[in-house]
Order: sequence, then C-alpha cells, then structure tokens
Amino acid sequence: MIASTIENRDDLVSYLNAAMSLEHATIPPYLTAYYSIHSGTNSDAAHIIRVTAVEEMLHLTLAANVLNAIGGKPDLTRPGFVPSYPAYLPDGEDDFTVDLRPFSPEAVETFCKIERPGKAPSADSRLVETPDSRTHFLVSSPTAEKMRFYSIGEFYEEIIEGLEKVAANDPALFHGDPARQVGPEYFYSGGGAITVVTDLQSAQQALRFIAGQGEGLDSGIYDADGELAHYYRFRQLQLGRYYQVGDRPDAPSGPSLSISWDEVHKVKVSVRLADYPAGSELARVARDFNADYGAFLALLTKAFDGRPDLLQEGVCEMFRLRDGFNRLVCNPLPGSGGLHAGPTFEIPAGAGPDPGVSPDAGATDETARTVTR
Repeated sequence: MIASTIENRDDLVSYLNAAMSLEHATIPPYLTAYYSIHSGTNSDAAHIIRVTAVEEMLHLTLAANVLNAIGGKPDLTRPGFVPSYPAYLPDGEDDFTVDLRPFSPEAVETFCKIERPGKAPSADSRLVETPDSRTHFLVSSPTAEKMRFYSIGEFYEEIIEGLEKVAANDPALFHGDPARQVGPEYFYSGGGAITVVTDLQSAQQALRFIAGQGEGLDSGIYDADGELAHYYRFRQLQLGRYYQVGDRPDAPSGPSLSISWDEVHKVKVSVRLADYPAGSELARVARDFNADYGAFLALLTKAFDGRPDLLQEGVCEMFRLRDGFNRLVCNPLPGSGGLHAGPTFEIPAGAGPDPGVSPDAGATDETARTVTR
C-alpha cells in the first residue's frame, strides 16, 4: 500500500495545480469536436459537448477556489499548463490518449474514457505505477515519483483526504484572501453552482462535486444535483438515446438522438504547427489562434487573481474563439490528403499579456446563457 502522498500545504498546492491542468486539458478536445460539426447539424451532439465544456470551466473555477483558499496562486499561463496533444490521462489501463479530433465515434469514445467511472478495487490500488514508456500523464502524482492514479475520481479522493490530514495539523490552512474567491454571482453554467471555499467542509464539497459531475463515481448516472454525469451524457451519443430517471447505465430509454457523422469537417487529428506550410496564410491563422487562446488563459488567470467579475467574460471569450476555429476547420490542410486544418493549442511563450477589461466584461447571467455557436 502506498502511504499518503500529501503531507503538507505545499503538497496540496502541487495537487491543486495538477487538478486545474487536468480540468482545462479536456476543454481543447471538446471545443475541437464541437466546432468541427457543420453549422446547423448534429444539434443534439453539439449541445451535449458545449454544455460539458462550460461545466469543465466550472470545475476549473472550483479547483481555483480551493487553491486560493489555502493561499495558492492559480496561473493558467505557466509553462506546461496546456498539454502537448496527444496526451495520456491515467485510468489504470493505459489504453488511450487524448487527441484533438473532429466529432466522430472515435472522439466520443475518447470522451467516455476520460469521464468513465473508476473507483479503485481497494484503497491499496488507488495509485498505480507509471510505465517507463509513458511520460505525460496529466494525473500522475505530483509528489510520488512514477505513480499515477487509478482514475480521476481517485485523484480527487486523494486531495480530499489530504486536505483533512493537513487541516488537522494546520489550523491556519485556509488563510487565503476571500476577495479571490469566485462566487455564484460570477458564473452560470446551468449544471451546478460555484462553491465559495472558506474551510475544510466547503473545499471537500467543491472537489466532490467535480468528481461526481464528471464520472458519477458515487452518485450513479446522475450527480448529487440531479444532473446527468458527463460520462453518461457522452454514452448517449454512443447508444443513440437519451437517459431518463430510472434507466440502467447501459440502457437509456428516453427519446432517440439524431447523429450524422458525415456532417463534420474532417480535421487532421492532433495537428501541429509543423504540419502547416511555412509562411502560409493558414499557418498565420493557426498561430493567431494560439495567441488568442493564450490571451483567454491570461484573462482567466486575472479572474482567479482577485477579479472574479472577469470570469463571465472568460466564459463568453471561450466561445468567441469560434471565428478562429472556423477559419481553420473549414479549410483543407495542404499535404494532408484532404484533411482539414485545426487549432494546435501550442501556446507561445509570453502569450496573453494583461488582457484588461473588454467593453462587455460586466455581462449579466443572461448574457452568459445566450452565447451561441
């Protein structure tokens, strides 16, 4: 049995930084699939992916609240925060990588693997040794070398238990500035509310919500708030039917979903800047997109650094990247056999200087609700 990998506040900071990296790492794959769908088609799938991406922003914010509560400093612009795709996510079997893919059965299969429930058979098996050939696990232990977690749910359980352990020995653990907390008035997702973190109970509540909404680890098909867990939302796309209350996990009985796998821009999987013709207009567009994404991450960092009012602008900005997506995914990539271009999410060093405040940074909840594709 591996002993606790969290002994002190510094260990918690390392884990919470890893949690923020993990929650963000799902957003580029989800957005790539979402924007690859031809406009006006596959409305069921587009809605499921879009709502899930917004809720990943909710998870990112909750992790930032916990980090701020213990005096940490969230930084989404730090080197390595955005992974180099394809990247591994540990699930105990090493059977998949996370790629930037167009909407497809393969993409949905990856999404299900990311979100799938994975409670370890016993406490002894929460941590799994990392094979030497794997170098980029997003949820490896930041304090136990060459060890990763059986699942994302078990990763969060480690943090939850670590918080309790450290708080028992450090009464001043939750000393962070309350002004750095993002409250529910600053974020609307439709699938859960922000938890303001001030103590052990609220920190554990926030982290259990993240794990439950993603995997449905302890709550079954629905999370504690009665929302369908992310894993089962994506399973609907595989099974072609919506879940309704009372359904078994593999037998949804609600209305059917209409999916057309051909109504999609066939984006090159995990395209890189090196795949673009040097000096081409398409390469410039790809670089510009990466710079814009860097600015988006800088805006979120500022929101988590005492400007929570900027978070609504950040959520809207995530979907204002639409134009950059469309300029790429609608165009064939020369030399790729007819496949299309796509964002690479290779964020340049120093990207995203202080973004300031755009004219509509004070958007209301209603504005956040009505951002469209």
